[in-house]
Amino acid sequence: QVHLLESGGGSVQAGGSLTLSCVASGGTHRCMGWFRQVPGKEREGVAVISHPFGTKDYDPKVTDRFTISQDVAKRTVTLQMNNLKPEDTGVYYCAARHSGVCSVSADFSYWGQGTQVTVSS
Repeated sequence: QVHLLESGGGSVQAGGSLTLSCVASGGTHRCMGWFRQVPGKEREGVAVISHPFGTKDYDPKVTDRFTISQDVAKRTVTLQMNNLKPEDTGVYYCAARHSGVCSVSADFSYWGQGTQVTVSS
């Protein structure tokens, strides 16, 4: 069982930046990353990174603005979000999976509780 603890998030004006962090404990994971959900819409993958080799996958909508990174020893993943847009608003969830393809379109087994990101215009 992998437990995920998120931190970060908050409110910012369009064009601003926020940083999300997630630390994993227990079990093992081979992929970890961030998803987001807006009320009325399906949850979508934002960015993921493989552990420990660091292969990354991004939603094309954020490729030029978001950067995912990790501290392998601390099992921590960070999402740096720059040039935020109102459409980035949503609840951001940290997720992890044991094995398989590390992709924003993959199925993930473990989830954090979520953190709100609000971008105002």
